Amino acid sequence: MKHGVKSHKEVEASNEIKLESYIKRVQIEARVIGDLAMNHIIPTAIAYQNKLITNANGLKGLGVDNAVVIATIKEISKHIETITTNVRQMVDERKRLNKVQDTHKRAFGYCDDVKEKFFDKIRDAVDKLELLVDDEDWPLVKYRELLFLR
Repeated sequence: MKHGVKSHKEVEASNEIKLESYIKRVQIEARVIGDLAMNHIIPTAIAYQNKLITNANGLKGLGVDNAVVIATIKEISKHIETITTNVRQMVDERKRLNKVQDTHKRAFGYCDDVKEKFFDKIRDAVDKLELLVDDEDWPLVKYRELLFLR
């Protein structure tokens, strides 16, 4: 590199390092998303849903209309299903991609078949649960709370 120009082999090596770095970042992000969703968000949503079920049954026992509570329970169930399904599919896709030997194909796979396909779907369902679950029960800082942190 006498004149500051990389050889073809050096350019390829540099590109390979950047692709591997990208793959690792998306892998880590996917694992964190999956872990938070399955080990923190889903159990919290189910616990809150159980509180609502108790409330709905209590209202019914009093002869009070519980349709709104039941609708919320169903909405929570829908988001739990979306998260669970997408996290499982994302994990399966990561396993498939980890077997791909070509770094370029694996990086594009992580971009298209993991990040683009699953991250927003999971995040959207979690965001919707965040709005439904009581603040006292939610295990993480809520977005609106982040706006007022100092």
